[in-house]
Amino acid sequence: EYVLLSAHYDHLGTRGDKVFNGANDNGSGTSTVIALMKAFAKAKKEGNGPKRSIVALLMCGEEKGLLGSEYYTKLPAFPLDQTIVDVNVDMVGRTDKLHESSDEYIYVIGADKLSSELHDINESVNDKYVNMELDYRFNDDKDPNRYYYRSDHYNFAKQGIPVIFYFNGVHEDYHKSTDTFDKINYDLMQKSARLIFHTTWELANRPERIKVDSNK
Repeated sequence: EYVLLSAHYDHLGTRGDKVFNGANDNGSGTSTVIALMKAFAKAKKEGNGPKRSIVALLMCGEEKGLLGSEYYTKLPAFPLDQTIVDVNVDMVGRTDKLHESSDEYIYVIGADKLSSELHDINESVNDKYVNMELDYRFNDDKDPNRYYYRSDHYNFAKQGIPVIFYFNGVHEDYHKSTDTFDKINYDLMQKSARLIFHTTWELANRPERIKVDSNK
């Protein structure tokens, strides 16, 4: 069985003489995945490796319409029926206007859409290890931003695979050339990474795969 840990590495490229670096969108998610995979590899080398395979999936084409994840679900490297979850990391290095003075929050999207267990696992490890504010406002089916449908996890959800999407919200540099590394909130990014680590680790080591028990 496989646990996918995903992020997209594309951004907007160049437009005229402007370079769109995409430090937060999605350098923050991509580098978080790489850092966590190093930690998982270290655990395995020390004899504490996970019971399931944890697969880093770094995708392109997200900004063009989730193309990389769509391609993967059509031609998967590992069987989709043995893929128990997609943990997706997209923009975890900046604060939005609702949390400008905080580095203790993260938006959690999609965790309860297909599996109530996934939602409960994330809450449990957060309470035990990290204690971030888990903000669910964008998980509301009536949310006009429709973020649940706007990042790569959605293509896995369409295949009936439980997903959890970690996100810190948009900011004044969203999709602008000014989304640069010097504006990253590294404390927030580090805390987000700790939560993602513990959730992914729990998913990879549970005796039974999480159950699909809802269909939103």
